[in-house]
Amino acid sequence: MTSRGLLLTFAAALLTVGANLMMRSGVVRAGGLKLAGATLVPQLLRMAREPMFVGGAFFYILSALVWFSVISTEQLSTAYPILVSLTFLLVTGGSVLFFHESVSTLKAVGLLIILGGIWIVATK
Repeated sequence: MTSRGLLLTFAAALLTVGANLMMRSGVVRAGGLKLAGATLVPQLLRMAREPMFVGGAFFYILSALVWFSVISTEQLSTAYPILVSLTFLLVTGGSVLFFHESVSTLKAVGLLIILGGIWIVATK
């Protein structure tokens, strides 16, 4: 993978992480989302009025544009595992930091095993 590709993959991961964290905050502030027929539209409208949710959606769009640039020049079989592992790790850290979620020892070991596997796949 080129240094440009790695840098853009890292940027896409950061944007995706920001999007996930912001959208979670916006969804929670809007009262959550329950996929029920009659209440779905009002719930979506409440989320659309939440700046954190809207900002997160914007970050997702930016992330997609950066990612499209990566996959236009880099091997997908290498770039995608790197994107996923970075996103995996950073979303977990952000969830702990911003939402005070807990990570048990067992969960941490599981994350490390998954990340190790992803990195093995990305290097071959």
